[in-house]
Amino acid sequence: MRLRPVRPAGWWCDALLLAALVALTVALSTGHLFGVDPAVADWAAAHRPTGARWTAMILNYLGQGTPLTLLAAGLGVLVAVRLRSVRPVLPPVTAFVLTYLTIGPLKVWTARPAPSASIKEPFLPPERTLPLFQHDLPVGYAQSYPSGHVANAIVWYGVLALLLVPLLGSFGRAVPGRLVTVVRVLPPLIVLSTTTYLGWHWLTDSVAGLLLGLLLDRLLRRVPWDDVPLPGRLRNWDRPFTSVP
Repeated sequence: MRLRPVRPAGWWCDALLLAALVALTVALSTGHLFGVDPAVADWAAAHRPTGARWTAMILNYLGQGTPLTLLAAGLGVLVAVRLRSVRPVLPPVTAFVLTYLTIGPLKVWTARPAPSASIKEPFLPPERTLPLFQHDLPVGYAQSYPSGHVANAIVWYGVLALLLVPLLGSFGRAVPGRLVTVVRVLPPLIVLSTTTYLGWHWLTDSVAGLLLGLLLDRLLRRVPWDDVPLPGRLRNWDRPFTSVP
């Protein structure tokens, strides 16, 4: 199998994303950047009228992991039926496994409270909501880093964009490249902005989610879905579906 090309090409970008995520985690674990996060959160709280808050809350649903997973899975099944190929189901399954094995474990390992942990349970002092690795807290109160909403949005909208092209192609409709770009880029940016604006995550949580999501997305985009070996019993449902390089 030959890996599919990504842009920017090469593994240097993946290494850079990983290095940036590690550097950010190390910086936070040593008490750095603790001035930036509260400053952004305080500004957002001071500029959050009711209308803007509700709008941001609605838009933030674009990053809900479970609905996105179900939507991608359903779209994969629909494309599979349309093309009589099991291969369109592979991206949603792989994305689910990849996100399940990375985002959740990282949240538990880094054990960082959300900004709201000072105003609702467990009612921590404000300065204690910033550090990582607070494993003395219940797991449910220390899962803020990295932002799962942001990482999930990048991964799942990438999968949806991948499946949208062959789906519309099966109906004889071409998908403009700009539409694919909008699907891939706009929802994650909205989720990153609203998650931070609403004070549900620190800014550095959202940045970490962005770095992790981009890294996972690049790994998924490299997979040659049409060439992955399948069992011989599926030969009647083994047709290519990707229509973009």
